[in-house]
Amino acid sequence: MENKQHIIDRFISYVTVDTESDPNSDTTPSTKKQWDLANKLVEELKQIGLTEVTIDENAYIMATLPSNVDFEVPTIGFVSHFDTSPDFSGANVKPQLVENYDGGDIVLNEEQNIILSPSYFDDLLQYKGQTLITTDGTTLLGADDKAGICEIVSAMEYLVQHPEIKHGKIRIGFTPDEEIGRGAHKFDVEKFAADWAYTMDGSQIGELEYENFNAAGVKLIFKGKSVHPGYAKGKMINSMLLANKFISKLPSKEVPEKTTGYEGFFHLHDISGSIEETEVQLIIRDHSMKKFKKRKKLIRKLVSKINKKYAAKFGDKIVECEIKDQYYNMKEKVEPVMHIVDIAEQAMKELDIKPIIKPIRGGTDGSQLSYMGLPCPNIFAGGHNFHGKYEYVPVESILKATEVIVKIAEITANRNK
Repeated sequence: MENKQHIIDRFISYVTVDTESDPNSDTTPSTKKQWDLANKLVEELKQIGLTEVTIDENAYIMATLPSNVDFEVPTIGFVSHFDTSPDFSGANVKPQLVENYDGGDIVLNEEQNIILSPSYFDDLLQYKGQTLITTDGTTLLGADDKAGICEIVSAMEYLVQHPEIKHGKIRIGFTPDEEIGRGAHKFDVEKFAADWAYTMDGSQIGELEYENFNAAGVKLIFKGKSVHPGYAKGKMINSMLLANKFISKLPSKEVPEKTTGYEGFFHLHDISGSIEETEVQLIIRDHSMKKFKKRKKLIRKLVSKINKKYAAKFGDKIVECEIKDQYYNMKEKVEPVMHIVDIAEQAMKELDIKPIIKPIRGGTDGSQLSYMGLPCPNIFAGGHNFHGKYEYVPVESILKATEVIVKIAEITANRNK
């Protein structure tokens, strides 16, 4: 496979470019700086020998590795995003290399006493003896998802240099703004023209995912009446207390910090208000569509109860409720074409990687793409502790993910001989 140093250099050249996205922007990409890496990637794809390299006005990149066989093979795609999360700074990333990791504490930043410790992050112990790339404790790393981009570019370069490996047509796509939920919004599935694709955007080695949450956002506005507190008896309605009462009616054990696996939740993520008006923002998540609908129904039922109770006293709706679906479980779109998951699983097994097939407790561009007509499971990219200063990635995981891409291309061609 690829020269290890070559992969390290490539990955570092990506993470040192700041590509943080911005949820408050209405442009695509949401930040101008995302163009810096996008333009660099376009040049690199041309250099390694891909054809049909395009970038549109929204910075969506597509390219082709032409088939090298004379029989029909389905066109497969690989997709990653080049933006990084606005949850933590992505500016001035200074990656640190830890060679032959000994299983102990890693001092990220001596000055600020920031330590990456296996006593807290026990996943580290899987990577004893390997080379880790970490942050310097002041930024995120950006392995989410520049590891994915590095793997796709490296796999394509390898296939170009090794024509003896037979494969069909491969399409690759790089998107902006995935971290703010818009990565697939302007993705041209028709132009991409693949039968199916894989997002290289999972975490630890072996991850293979084709199920994710059904998701909705809820915005509630509670109204109130402000009266001098000394003379407020029977007159004041405190919207903050009303909101509090509403929240207390939600199932207390169905919250992110008390759920795992296939368990869904209600998550209160924002609340601000005064006596006269309080705004509450929640998200609803569930893998089961039936339970997802039930959760939305519960919110509406509670709202209707409060409105009924205060109808006479307030004279209008005291709570306004807006529920917006955000994305759906891609399982529904992937199950009819399960061979695409089987191929990825087979690729991992042939490379002595133990597949970890589990539901995503979140969303993925693949979910939106699946509903846009491009079935798109998710494969590991290798990183851990995304969106913060403790993020790291083992170089060996990047190398393995690169091999998985090559192997998927090979298996897909062999199945169609």
